[in-house]
Amino acid sequence: MKPTMTKIPLLERLKTGKPLLGDGAMGTLLHGRGNLPINDCFEALNLSDPVLVAQIHREYVQAGADLLETNSFGANRLKLAQYGYAEQVEAINRAAVRLARQAAQGHEGVYVVASVGPLGVPIKPYGRLPKPEARALFRQQLSALAEADAFLLETFTDHGELLEAVAAAREVDADKPIIAQMTFGGDDRTALGYLPGRVADELSNADVDVIGVNCSGGPAQIQRILEMMYNSVPDALYSAMPNAGFPEAVGGRVLYPASADYFADAALTLHGIGAGIIGGCCGTTPAHISAMRAALDNPDQPVPTVQVLETPDPEVTTGPEQPTELAYRLANKQFTVTVEMTPPRSYNLEKLVSAGSLLRDAGAHLIDVADSPAAKMRMSPWAVCQVLQSEVGLEAILHFPTRGRNVLRVQGDLLAAHAIGLRNLFVTMGDPTKIGDYPEAMDTTDIVPSKLIDTICNGMNAGQDLAGNSIGRPTSFTVGCALNMFADDLDRELRVLEKKLNAGADFALGQAVFQPEKIEAFHAAYEERNGEPFTLPVLMGIMPLYSLKQARFLHNEVPGIHIPDGIFKRLEDAGDDAPAEGVKIAQEILRAVKDRVQGAYIIPALGRYHLAAEVIDAVRIPTTA
Repeated sequence: MKPTMTKIPLLERLKTGKPLLGDGAMGTLLHGRGNLPINDCFEALNLSDPVLVAQIHREYVQAGADLLETNSFGANRLKLAQYGYAEQVEAINRAAVRLARQAAQGHEGVYVVASVGPLGVPIKPYGRLPKPEARALFRQQLSALAEADAFLLETFTDHGELLEAVAAAREVDADKPIIAQMTFGGDDRTALGYLPGRVADELSNADVDVIGVNCSGGPAQIQRILEMMYNSVPDALYSAMPNAGFPEAVGGRVLYPASADYFADAALTLHGIGAGIIGGCCGTTPAHISAMRAALDNPDQPVPTVQVLETPDPEVTTGPEQPTELAYRLANKQFTVTVEMTPPRSYNLEKLVSAGSLLRDAGAHLIDVADSPAAKMRMSPWAVCQVLQSEVGLEAILHFPTRGRNVLRVQGDLLAAHAIGLRNLFVTMGDPTKIGDYPEAMDTTDIVPSKLIDTICNGMNAGQDLAGNSIGRPTSFTVGCALNMFADDLDRELRVLEKKLNAGADFALGQAVFQPEKIEAFHAAYEERNGEPFTLPVLMGIMPLYSLKQARFLHNEVPGIHIPDGIFKRLEDAGDDAPAEGVKIAQEILRAVKDRVQGAYIIPALGRYHLAAEVIDAVRIPTTA
């Protein structure tokens, strides 16, 4: 009877200095052999065609692989749901481990590692998915893969998401080795702008067992990235799994150019840099792995001595854009005061800058800048926002109407806004040109607010334009929508709001309130319709009235604004002191709503910014008994 051999634990095996050889691509071979579209659900084949999956595993074992990756890269609940397999997460992942184990049977030196990729949805603060939900999704998948020898977290473009996956892996099994691999763009940065040195440093601090890089470009780029990682954390264990060059589409197939012989040389170089695990990613085949095995095992083929130079990792402390002040305040549930400012009709901004300084000193946290309110010709709000941010020191919220712009202009304007540091947006339809200075001006609308919010939150903030083309580094906008809690047709308002919430809106600017008690009616209607409480942060509109005439105009001619008779009476009784009485009324309203919303959106009329400054006192100065 043949004695049973005890397999040395994976990390102990790595510390011997002899590299472990991983396998190559799974998806590439399934795509080629199964006549499947490249975007099909390959993981489902663990159940529907296990013979094909097992055969590919066996071919990699025969080629000399020491590590077999389970066919589970995209087998998380979110990705599987796209193909109708959301309820089969456990079955698909358990089958993935079983098939790899069967292929490794009889080969005691072969380890099975559980492949886990990104969720496919950006996580906060750059996407919509909350971090706790992301971790729970990873934990669900990893729990079903727990019988593997190690967890392989690979092809992550956001190292923040990778850290959530690492945390989930530790929760599932604190002792199981974790191999954590990032992927990088052609500029040797992650999609969010992080350089390899910083990624390696943060993964090291997260107590990852093996730090790695995979996918990206071909071996040449992987070598550069591995060198930068090694420079940052020279004592770590490393893995490297390059693609077989850049893919080409030929006759409906995706082909990769790098030859097996090229990969054999690359294996030696990567080992010389310090990689303890070497394998292949997209486009690599059993032939590539066999050539790498022969090169690594050939005693007459010396491993090249690679001198890793101590070159600094430029901008190593510069990662993706930090969340805006607005995003930070919203996330931390801090009451936030913003004041709307109207651009001038000229190019002179001195008065506006002076008013901005007044509001800053009064206690405003941000400035809202309107875009052509009432369809009047005004200076571009881009310039006003940029000047106020740089000269006053308050972040701006750029009002971004969809009206009057085609989809090309919309997207170009968004990129321009981000480039000059304007990352807070209020998406709105905008006022029709027929009511303004130029009633015959173009008034087209290519995209409605809810769709634009979706384009920003789920497109540009994920690195893609409306057509799905890459824009390079993703944007990091915080996006607001309009909300009227006091609409006459509340059912319609809730239907429109649902679209904006589904699109990813981060906050809302509320219509001016004069009856705070109606906020509770809105919450009740929302909860009855949706079965859950309303949680979107709202900066409630607060409008300091300055005359009885203005109040009557708003009540009679502005949709959604209802002013009680008692307020008319107070303004009428105040006479010439109506502006002061209007401030007092606004302060009372602000105090009344302060515990029901997350902030105030103060809307002073006709440049009366001093009235807005006085209203802010309702937040800063407590009432006296």
